[in-house]
Amino acid sequence: MIRTFNTDINDVKIIEPKIFEDDRGYFFESYNCKEFSDNIGFVNFIQDNQSKSNYGVLRGLHFQKKPYEQSKLVRVIQGEILDVAVDIRADSPTYKQYVSIILNDSNNLQLFIPKGFAHGFVVLSKEAVISYKVDQIYHPKSDSGYRYDDPSFSINWNVHKKDIILSQKDSNLPYL
Repeated sequence: MIRTFNTDINDVKIIEPKIFEDDRGYFFESYNCKEFSDNIGFVNFIQDNQSKSNYGVLRGLHFQKKPYEQSKLVRVIQGEILDVAVDIRADSPTYKQYVSIILNDSNNLQLFIPKGFAHGFVVLSKEAVISYKVDQIYHPKSDSGYRYDDPSFSINWNVHKKDIILSQKDSNLPYL
């Protein structure tokens, strides 16, 4: 059983799983195809990815160009991140707007990000393990992104700029 919450941008959804706890620990379904379809719609997730990063590591803002766009379902297994989805659909009324949410191993929330969004996150804890489902394979020639500090988006990353750690690839991403 999951509960879904709307965000300020249509189609980007927050998912809260039902957690069963007792003195042994807890259990929850991190993904159930029927529940997801009933609450959000059918998405054919075909791959699960996982990454581990240290405090201040910022990954993003990434997306794949058409026809290899990806929807993502993001959750945190360990630690805490600020997860961000930016609407890059030029014909959308929320173009260039973003949704951000704290995902961590205590709230167990998930963020569903549909096609047409750039995605990024920054690690707020000492380290974090992030897991996400995608509905399209990685296609290197379609791989793209925008700078995390693009003034078109004005994202508050909740981390001092001096503490942000970027890959070479993310350092070289263009502005919108």
